Amino acid sequence: MLSKIVINYLKQNNFYLEKEEENYTKALLDLGIDLESDLAYFCLHTTEMSFKGRVGNIDNICWYLIYSTYIQRTKSLQSYLALPEEYIPLDSFEGEGGFFYNRLTGEVLELELGQKLIDFQNGQLQPQWKDFNSFLEWFFELE
Repeated sequence: MLSKIVINYLKQNNFYLEKEEENYTKALLDLGIDLESDLAYFCLHTTEMSFKGRVGNIDNICWYLIYSTYIQRTKSLQSYLALPEEYIPLDSFEGEGGFFYNRLTGEVLELELGQKLIDFQNGQLQPQWKDFNSFLEWFFELE
């Protein structure tokens, strides 16, 4: 469940849906996302395809799962960046970096090409946010 501060932010910006998007539920399950996770709640209760924050945009991955080539993009990024399969992109990784969600732990990782990626691959960089809600509070500058 998302924190009240995140939910209030989404409501104030008219991004929040009280009722879950039913067709998104199957998309999340197909991707192996726990429906009780913060990420699932966010995706199931928001209206937008993408959200602007302090650093670029993040996507409502359900929209992209249903209406685009999200699975191919995910596999391509995992291969190109040598990421474990549990890490899925939260954005398009345009430019030199992006955010990844660990669907096993719920943690969020920010990666950039270069030293940050090398450090992650060598086990020297851990996810910066312990859960998706903490990431959203940082991303939307709510902390």
